[in-house]
Amino acid sequence: MNIGEFKQVNGRLLGWIATRNMDLPRLGLRKVESSNERAPVFEILALNVGNRWVQVGALWEAFAKNTTGEAFLQGSIDDPSLPEPLPIALFGDDSQGFRVAWRRQQPRDMFAPVSRGDSRTETMGNEGGFGDSTAGADGALVGAGGQFEDEFPD
Repeated sequence: MNIGEFKQVNGRLLGWIATRNMDLPRLGLRKVESSNERAPVFEILALNVGNRWVQVGALWEAFAKNTTGEAFLQGSIDDPSLPEPLPIALFGDDSQGFRVAWRRQQPRDMFAPVSRGDSRTETMGNEGGFGDSTAGADGALVGAGGQFEDEFPD
């Protein structure tokens, strides 16, 4: 879903982003000059109520995982006045401008099965997850001292 755009205006990349709950009518992209390969490509600036430019996000270069390998920019808009960061992706280029697309974060499924080789096993362990399963290979309850009906009397 496209939620904004940036275009060249007098040598600067200026634009806007608008959603149902947010309207950022004056945004700018400032190129980041850095030799660090992990540095963002652009900083996202917003004009605040005092008419000052303040940084509200950053964008890094990414590549599509499909066969095209298309390059795009990804990052987020964040500010103490927002309830949560707004993840975005920009498609286009410096000279022709960018289309801004909202990008839904893919939440980790905490209920998905975890195999021993899965990286989630190391980070969740028994402390952060739900502990070991009480289901046997056939799906029957194992390791619990009583019947299900015994736990919840009528």
